[in-house]
Amino acid sequence: MNNVKRVKKAIIPAAGLGTRMLPYSHAVPKEMLPIVDVPAIYTLVKEAVDSGITDILIITNRGKEAMENFFDHSLEYQRALRAKGKDADADKLAEIADMANVFFLRQKSTKGLGHAVGCARSFIADEPFLVLYGDDIIFSDVPVCKQLTDVYEKYGRPVVGVKPVPKEQLHKYCSLKVEKTDTEGTYFCTDMIEKPKEGEEFSNLSILGRVLLTPDVFDIIDGLSPGAGGEYQLTDAMAKLARKEGVYALEFEGDRYDLGSKLGFLKANVIKGLEHPETGEEFREYLKQLAKEL
Repeated sequence: MNNVKRVKKAIIPAAGLGTRMLPYSHAVPKEMLPIVDVPAIYTLVKEAVDSGITDILIITNRGKEAMENFFDHSLEYQRALRAKGKDADADKLAEIADMANVFFLRQKSTKGLGHAVGCARSFIADEPFLVLYGDDIIFSDVPVCKQLTDVYEKYGRPVVGVKPVPKEQLHKYCSLKVEKTDTEGTYFCTDMIEKPKEGEEFSNLSILGRVLLTPDVFDIIDGLSPGAGGEYQLTDAMAKLARKEGVYALEFEGDRYDLGSKLGFLKANVIKGLEHPETGEEFREYLKQLAKEL
C-alpha cells in the first residue's frame, strides 16, 4: 500500500525490576547487562536505527539513569581518549550519542506492558510505531524491525513478530489464531490470547519481542482491564485489534535470546563473543578445549 506512513518511531519498554537477574539487577539495570562490550539496550536501539527509525522512546523507572548516561555525550571521556591517541574509541562514543533521537520517560508505576506503551501516546501522536520488548535480543541478518516494516508497507496493517513455541511452554507466552497468506512466513491473525491455559491455545505461534502498531491501539489500551498477572497486557489490546480488523504476523528470521534470564544472557554473549574481532579467534579455541572436558 503506497499511502502508509513511513515508520520513524519506536518504543522500548525497560521499566521492569529484572528480578530474574538478581542479585545483579538490584544495583544495575538489567538493560545495561553487557553483550561482550556494549549494553543490551544498545543492541535494541541499533536494531531500530538500522531499520530506519529516527526517534526512540525508552520507558524507564527509578534507578535506571545509567541508560540515559550511556546515550549521552561524555566529553571528559572523549577528551581523555583523544589525548591518548585513541581517536577510534572517542569516535565510537560520539557515534553512539548521535545515532538517534533517544528520549526517556518514567513509568511511575509498573502496571504491565500495555500500560507502558500507553504512556507513550503523546510521543507517538498519529504515527505508526515499533515496540521492541526490553528483554528480547534478536540476532538476524536483516534487522527484525526492518522485516516488520516491510510487511507493514505491503499490507498497511499492524504486524507482530512471531516464532513457533513448544506447546508445553505456550502458557508463558501468547498464542495466535492465524491463517496463511500468499507470502511465505506471513500470516493473517484474527485473535490471540496471553498466557493461555491448557486447551485455550489457538496455535503454537507466539509473539516474541517485536511488534509494529498503529496509533488506534491507544484508545484500546485506555479501555483495558487488568489481564494476566493483574497487569494491563499489550497482547489484550492487540487481540482486540485482531478481532476487529485483523493484524499480520511474520515468522521473522533471527535467533532470539531472553536477556531477562541468566541462560539467555550467557548464550547471547557466547554468540557475540565468537563474532567479536577482538575475542572471536581465542574464544573459539577456548571453547573447543573446554568442550573436551565437559
